[in-house]
Amino acid sequence: MTEPGMKRTDAEARRQQIVDAASACARRSGFHGASMAEIAQTAGLSVGQIYRYFENKEAIIAAIVARNTAEMRDIFTEMQDAGEAILDVVLEKCATAVDDAYDRDRSALMLEVVAEAARNPAVAAIVQAADDEERRMKLELIDRTLPAGCDPGERLARSEVISMLFDGMVVRGVNNPGADRQAIARVLRPVMRQLLAGPLDDPKT
Repeated sequence: MTEPGMKRTDAEARRQQIVDAASACARRSGFHGASMAEIAQTAGLSVGQIYRYFENKEAIIAAIVARNTAEMRDIFTEMQDAGEAILDVVLEKCATAVDDAYDRDRSALMLEVVAEAARNPAVAAIVQAADDEERRMKLELIDRTLPAGCDPGERLARSEVISMLFDGMVVRGVNNPGADRQAIARVLRPVMRQLLAGPLDDPKT
């Protein structure tokens, strides 16, 4: 629901204004501690105006997660549509991916979303649905890089390990924001090459 007489583009801008305010509040107080009154004050709106755009706090978190998922979708689409070999495109993106993961504001917000998901089943469902979509996109990419005949279980495990690497970098972005990102990207590239296209050498697997 939007305010009477407001155009769609204006309504979208107002929603973005609220999402940005909620993100700032979450970084300060966590979603659990950020009240709708605090979000409204940060956005320069009334609480009533907030409720015209979002039913509750969970709906705002859903919008934040959706924005992040849309960004990921654009990245995967760009890599899939690139004219050069898909593996080379992924490896070229490593430096940008490290920069994104180590962005302190971005990392702090994502960790607050995860923290809220750990105690709020509604938010957990939102986060898990987004993870499902990201996993599907990742598997589509992996299918274009893995050797033929790769075991389906290994395919899924490789995808999960890649998620572990990037989710872990989000934590490192908060714990060690001054890390040498260029050096990390140099080390990450051969690891990603192995996960995306190389054989597993461990005879126990």
